[in-house]
Amino acid sequence: MRIAIFENVMTAGGHEVDFNRILVEEFRARGHEVTFYVPENFKFQMDYQTPVVKIRGDSVSYTNTRGIKKIFATIKREINRQRWYSQLFYLQKNFDALIVPTSTYRYLRAVRQNSLKKIGVPLIFILHGINPTEAPKFLNAAEKLLPDKNVKLAVISLADDIFGRTLKNTHMIYPPTYIPRDLTDAEKFKPRGEILTVGFFGQYRREKKLRDLLEVFVNGKYSRKVQLIVQGSTMHAEDAADFEKIIAQYKNFDGLKFLHKGLIGAEWQRAIMNVDALLMPYSAPRYLYHPSAMLFTAIGFGKPVIAGDDINPEIFATYKIGETFESGDLEDLSRVLEDFINNFDASFETYERNLREAGEIFSPNNFVKQLEEIILNK
Repeated sequence: MRIAIFENVMTAGGHEVDFNRILVEEFRARGHEVTFYVPENFKFQMDYQTPVVKIRGDSVSYTNTRGIKKIFATIKREINRQRWYSQLFYLQKNFDALIVPTSTYRYLRAVRQNSLKKIGVPLIFILHGINPTEAPKFLNAAEKLLPDKNVKLAVISLADDIFGRTLKNTHMIYPPTYIPRDLTDAEKFKPRGEILTVGFFGQYRREKKLRDLLEVFVNGKYSRKVQLIVQGSTMHAEDAADFEKIIAQYKNFDGLKFLHKGLIGAEWQRAIMNVDALLMPYSAPRYLYHPSAMLFTAIGFGKPVIAGDDINPEIFATYKIGETFESGDLEDLSRVLEDFINNFDASFETYERNLREAGEIFSPNNFVKQLEEIILNK
């Protein structure tokens, strides 16, 4: 099949970039052709080695956008979205299926007002989880699209329904893992060295409560040498300033190493592969409903984790891939972190076995196979 991917969200990097790579490379591996359709000012953060078709209408980035500027950016995006949809409708002869990789209920609401809803090929909107606040809006928009047989909604989730509701045009699909695609020498589950290296990676946001984590770590009682590497990319100036204050405060503590920069491609993959375990102590209600990209990175890279108990609890209920603590409870975090580090070697065989099992179930190939089945209406 000829697969078209319509991307309009510009980011500075992160898992959105790697998610598109999963689509491109795994669809190709299954014998399909892939082409990107993007707004005329769209800038890719990596070269996917894929044909690109530009369509009229500027993409909008919300990076460093606040207040009234964000409102205007939203209005501009809604106007452009109608233009993009109309052009894609007239371009449909060039592809056999169209995928919108990062969607929300707003995308569905917009397509109801556009000729694209009558597209003659499968149109797949991918939604990365739905929380209780979004659910009524999503279900309302999805119900109104039921007469439009080629519009299909793929919700990435670990649940079987949308809070007890199912719709004929809505398909629940498992999330994919992220794997070290650029590292030909990547060796998962390699023997640990004398120092156990734990990594805290990803976009820095204040909700991740990094200061609390650092206080717990530096005051822990460990029976072995351990190092914590803290990497953070920042999208907003206030987050960047806060992260720099943290670095200045803790830079002289033994066993702590900081990296304030975004990582992408092989550099990101190498950084993950060079640690023994991943630490995800942040807590937010959305992680109960939206798959954690860092958790699925950990699974794909074969790294045991320590995480808050509200991060995709279905995974930890099924697979012993690490340890969880009661989110928001620093005493419990301290206890679990010490146990995790001090008993890491004794528990590693169990972690490894479960990481392998989870890695097979949530493989990128299985993810794209699910999308393929939706397209072919299997």
